[in-house]
Amino acid sequence: MEEALDFFSSAPTLDEMPRRTLADTGIDGPTAAHVIEEVHTPFNLAYLTFTTGSSAFQTIVGVTDRESAGRTAVAREIFGRQKHGRGGRMLVTYPPLVNVFANEALVECGIEWSLLKRSSRDALLVAACKTAPHVILGESSFLRASLEQARSLGLQAQMPKGCMLLVAGTPLDEELLPVAEAFGYTVHDLYGCQEFGWLVLNGRTLRDDISLVASPRGEPYRELVVGGLPMGDSFVISAAGHVCDRGGEIITYRRERTYPEYEVVVTRSPAQAASTVEKTARTILRIKSRIVKLSPGLELGAGATRLELVPSVADPEAAPAAPITIEGPQATALFDLLVAAQKDMQTLAKSDPTWVKRR
Repeated sequence: MEEALDFFSSAPTLDEMPRRTLADTGIDGPTAAHVIEEVHTPFNLAYLTFTTGSSAFQTIVGVTDRESAGRTAVAREIFGRQKHGRGGRMLVTYPPLVNVFANEALVECGIEWSLLKRSSRDALLVAACKTAPHVILGESSFLRASLEQARSLGLQAQMPKGCMLLVAGTPLDEELLPVAEAFGYTVHDLYGCQEFGWLVLNGRTLRDDISLVASPRGEPYRELVVGGLPMGDSFVISAAGHVCDRGGEIITYRRERTYPEYEVVVTRSPAQAASTVEKTARTILRIKSRIVKLSPGLELGAGATRLELVPSVADPEAAPAAPITIEGPQATALFDLLVAAQKDMQTLAKSDPTWVKRR
């Protein structure tokens, strides 16, 4: 039996298992906030990443293969708007930001990216002077402090010319703008998250399935909803425009956490089985940290998905607020994509023969 196991078994040993490294996902750079730990990653996820931890502990996020095409389309939109085509060089200051794009998206867009040798301002200045990137991607206050350091060290002439700064991860530090202008750099404000990718550039949306709905915070805020799933962030909407683009009305640097947050209730679905929608809801909770529930009167086999947003905490002294309705197919595209990913997973039996479930 032992000889047969060694020669004929189709089940892999640990050494024979496929390995996906940091280099495979394009984030093989240093950070001062993490350790490197091997994990088993299920085949039904394209890759694992994690939230920034700006409002709670950093949380593991799963990205499905079905999401890759959408992230690639957004990457094309970002670089297309700034006229950076194939062969553009991007210096990334914080490796996990690559995950918001997905390295596959950057490869398909023809963007070459490099990472810092060390997670520090000195490392950024050395890399910028040596590699002359067209784009630098990073947190705005870090970039501002780095440029101020370059100026104080007399390195301004050695820094790359005509660079574009893509700022992300935290609200825009507006003090960066005059510092960047002195270097001849343009600043562009990206808003998004690891769960759903980049969503807004300079106050303009990057996807067709983004909705702006009334926020529990009241005027002048609006809650941003992507594909039917609320972000938990509310923004000022202003006709005066974004500081980086007066045509962009979503003021992403005037962000407030939405409270109480919205929960999602599914009232209609094209799915034929309620169990598929229920499993999708659980999957979204586990890999996207969004609460989705099924209506007791869920209509199956519908022509399009209908979702209702309701505050997670009701004011006992106020009249019940009417739910906000999100009608598909366009406005619920992301939710429907995750339903499709759930169906994909259900059609594939677990390939590990030691995993046996009995009811």
